[in-house]
Amino acid sequence: MSDQEQADTRLEFSRLKQEHADFDAAINAMIAMNCDPLQIQRMKKKKLALKDRLMKLEDKIIPDIIA
Repeated sequence: MSDQEQADTRLEFSRLKQEHADFDAAINAMIAMNCDPLQIQRMKKKKLALKDRLMKLEDKIIPDIIA
């Protein structure tokens, strides 16, 4: 992976990590306000999808080292 690709990947990782934290805060606020449970579940599903993308990007950034 070139330096530019790695920098772009790290930037996207940071952006997604912030978005994941924003979803977490929004979900907690929705729970506190007793919002529609279906809407909360949808938000949780989106948050989980973000988490999956974060894990894939993290795997790209930190390669596996075979001992």
